[in-house]
Amino acid sequence: MTGVCGCCGALRPRYKRLVDNIFPEDPEDGLVKANMEKLTFYALSAPEKLDRIGAYLSERLSRDVARHRYGYVCIAMEALDQLLMACHCQSINLFVESFLKMVRKLLESDKPSLQILGTNSFVKFANIEEDTPSYHRSYDFFVSRFSEMCHSSFEDPDIRTKIRMAGIKGLQGVVRKTVNDELQANIWDPQHMDKIVPSLLFNLQSGERTESRSPSPLQASEKEKESPVELTERCFRELLGRAAYGNIKNAVTPVLMHLDNHSLWEGKTFAVRCFKIIMYSIQSQHSHLVIQQLLGHLDANSKNSATVRAGIVEVLLEAAAIAASGSVGPTVLEVFNTLLRQLRLSADYELTGSYDGSTNIGTKIIKAHEERQLQEAVIRTIGSFANTLPTYQRSEVMLFIMGKIPVPGIHPAMLSSGSGSEGTRMIQVMLLKSLVQVTAGFQTTNMLTALPTSFLEPLLSFFLTEDPEIRLLVLQILLSLIDRHDNTAKFRNISIISDISVLKLKVDKCSRQDNLFMKKHGQQLYRHIYLGCKEQSSSRQHYESLFALLGILSVELANEEVVVDLIRLALALQDLALSTEEVLPVFNRCAVHALAAAYLNLICQLTTVPAFCQHIQEVIEVRQKKSPYFLPEDVFVDDPKLTSLEKVEGDVLFLQSKITEVLGGSGYNTERLATPYVPQYTDEDRLSKRKSIGETISLQVEMESRNSPEKEERTPAEEITFETLKNAIVDSVGMEEQERERRRQVVEKFQKAPFEEIAAHCGARATLLQSKLNQIFDITIRPPPSPSGTISSGYGQSQSRSIPIYEMKFPDLCVY
Repeated sequence: MTGVCGCCGALRPRYKRLVDNIFPEDPEDGLVKANMEKLTFYALSAPEKLDRIGAYLSERLSRDVARHRYGYVCIAMEALDQLLMACHCQSINLFVESFLKMVRKLLESDKPSLQILGTNSFVKFANIEEDTPSYHRSYDFFVSRFSEMCHSSFEDPDIRTKIRMAGIKGLQGVVRKTVNDELQANIWDPQHMDKIVPSLLFNLQSGERTESRSPSPLQASEKEKESPVELTERCFRELLGRAAYGNIKNAVTPVLMHLDNHSLWEGKTFAVRCFKIIMYSIQSQHSHLVIQQLLGHLDANSKNSATVRAGIVEVLLEAAAIAASGSVGPTVLEVFNTLLRQLRLSADYELTGSYDGSTNIGTKIIKAHEERQLQEAVIRTIGSFANTLPTYQRSEVMLFIMGKIPVPGIHPAMLSSGSGSEGTRMIQVMLLKSLVQVTAGFQTTNMLTALPTSFLEPLLSFFLTEDPEIRLLVLQILLSLIDRHDNTAKFRNISIISDISVLKLKVDKCSRQDNLFMKKHGQQLYRHIYLGCKEQSSSRQHYESLFALLGILSVELANEEVVVDLIRLALALQDLALSTEEVLPVFNRCAVHALAAAYLNLICQLTTVPAFCQHIQEVIEVRQKKSPYFLPEDVFVDDPKLTSLEKVEGDVLFLQSKITEVLGGSGYNTERLATPYVPQYTDEDRLSKRKSIGETISLQVEMESRNSPEKEERTPAEEITFETLKNAIVDSVGMEEQERERRRQVVEKFQKAPFEEIAAHCGARATLLQSKLNQIFDITIRPPPSPSGTISSGYGQSQSRSIPIYEMKFPDLCVY
C-alpha cells in the first residue's frame, strides 16, 4: 500500500505538490509565477507547514546541485527568496535554517556562479527584519567563507572581481544581520574581526594598485558602474559606524596588525587613507579611543625603524586634525607625554646609533636623516594636537613641556648617560620647537595666565644661553604668546617706515591684567632684550625677532609707563653699540644702531607727539647722508657694506635729553625718561643660582652670617663725599670678586668635603639655632595666670604656677 501511495502523485502531501509545480519542464522558462503565488498563499495560510516546505526545497536543491542542473538550482533559490520576503511568522526560524543550509551548499560549491548566487540570496535575507529572535543560529561559517571569497585568486580577472565583490557584500550582510541583535553571535569578537577587517583592507589596497594603472575608456565606464573599492569602503564605513564604545578597540586592532604585517606604514598613503575612513566613520565621541590605540602602537614600535614610526606619527597627525576637539580625550597630558617620549628616544637613537644603546654588529643600522624626519613629524603632531585644545588646556600642556626641557641643575637629564651635552642641547631644541608649535595661534585675554611665572622664568633662562638657535626659538615662543592680533608678520622686516598706517596695525586699549603683567614681568623682558642684543652670535634673524618683540610689546601691552621704559631701553641699546667696553663685532654694533633707529621711528609714530617724531626724523635723515650703515636698509641685507666705527658724531645719535624735553611737554614722566636704563640683574634671572644644591646651602650660610647676633654693630655712617663715591665704585668690583670667591669656596666645601664634616657643621648650626629659639621662647612665652593666686618662692619672690583646673578654687558666685 505504501508503494502505491509513493507512486501516485495525487496522494502526495499538498506542500510537496505545490513545490513541484513551481518548477517548469524547461529550466530556461524560469519560475512558474502562478504556481509560486499558490505556494506563497499556502505558506501564509498554514505557517506550520513552512518548515516542511523549506526542508523539501532544500532537498530538491541539493539533488539538483549534485546532478549539475543549475537552472533548477536558480529557480529553487528564487522561490526561497520569495517565501522569505513574504512570511514573517514565528515558524520562520525553522524555515531560515533550511534556507541557510541551502546558501551554505551553494557557497561550498566550486562554481563561481553558484557562490555568487548564494551570496546574493544571503544579502536579501540579511535585509529582512525578523519579528522573532533566534537563539541558536550561527554565522561563523559565513564569516569565514565570505572572507575567503574576498581573497579570491581566480584566474579570470573579471570573475575574480565578481567573487571578491560577492564576498564583500556577504560580509556586509553578516554585519547587518548580527550587529544590532544581542542574541546573535557577537560579530565584534576578535575571532570575527580578525577575518572581516583584513579582508576589507586587502580589497582597498588591491583597488589602489588597480587604480594606479591607467584604464582604457571601456574599462573606466565598466568601473563606474560598480567599483570594488567603493563597495569595500562603503562596507568598512558601515561596520565602523555601528561600532559602540566597547567595540572600537576590536575594530581598530586588526587594522594596525594588517598595516604591520604588510609593511604599509612606510608608504604612509594607504595607512593615512585607512585611518581617515575610520575617523570619519566612527562616532565623534569615540575618536580619542582610536588616538589612544595609535599612541599605544607607537610605543610598541619604539624600537622599530624610523620610517615605520614616522608613518604612525603621520597617521596620528591626520587623525588629530580630523577628530578636532575629541582627539585628545580625558588623558590630555598622557598624549603629549607619549609624543615627548618618542622625541627623547629618537634623539637617543640618533646619538648612540643603535636601538639598545650598544654597538654590536647585529644591531640595526640607524639612519640619522630618517630619525630627524621622524622628530619633525612628532613636533608637527604635537602642534596638531595642541590646536584642538581649549586655551586652559593648552596652557597646561605648555607648562608640561617646559617641565620636560632639561635645564642644568634643575631637571634630570632626559637622555642616556652616553649622550652628553650634545644630547641635552638636541632635546632642548626639539622641545622648544614643540613649544613653538603649541603656542602658534594661541589666543588669550589675560597675559598673567598665558605667561605665568612658572613658565616665563625658565623660558627666559634659555634666552641667556650662547646657542643662537635656542635663543631664536625662545623669541618665536614669546611672540606667539604676546601677539593677540596677528601683528607679528607686519614687524618681520626691520625698516624705516615714514607712515606706519600702511602696516594696518590692530591696537586695543591695554587692560588691567596687561598692566599688572608688565608691572610684574616688564623689567625681566627689557633685560633679556638688552642682553639678546649683546650676544656676539646674534644674526639678522635674531635682530628681526627682537624688533618684532619690541613692536608687539608696544602695540599689545604698552601704557604710558611701558612706553617710557621702552624708549629708555632703545636709547640704552644705542649706548651699548657705542660702548668700547663691550667686545662686539662691527656687524652687531651697526645692527643694534639700526634696531634702535627702527624702533624709535615706530614708537614715535605710535605716541603721536610731533616734536618727538621730528627729532627722530632729523636723526634718521642725517644718518642717511653720513652713516647709512646705522640704518636697517643698509645693515639687514645679504651683503652689508660696513665700515669701522672709530668715531661717531653727535648729530647721528638720538639724544636722551632732547627726547625727555619733547615728551615731558606731552605729560610723560620726565624724571624717569631722563634716567638711563640699566638692566637689573636679579637672582630670579640667574642660571647660576640653580646649578646645584651646594649653592643653595651657601645662600643659607650667607643669610645666617648676615643675621648672626655675634656680628659687630655697624659703624656710624661716614660723611658722603665725591671721593667716597669714587672709592665705592672702584672697590665694588673687588668686593664682587671676593664675594664670588667666597661663594665658590662654600660650594666647593659642600661638594667635596667628607660627609662627616658636613654633618658636624650642620649639627652645630642646628644646636645654635635651637638655643636661640629657646631663648626667644623663654622671653616671649608666659604661663597663664592661676585663679589661686601666686606662690612665694623660698627667696621671698612671688612665682606664678599653673594649677590644673580640677584643683582650682573658684569664688562662690562663679559656681553654679
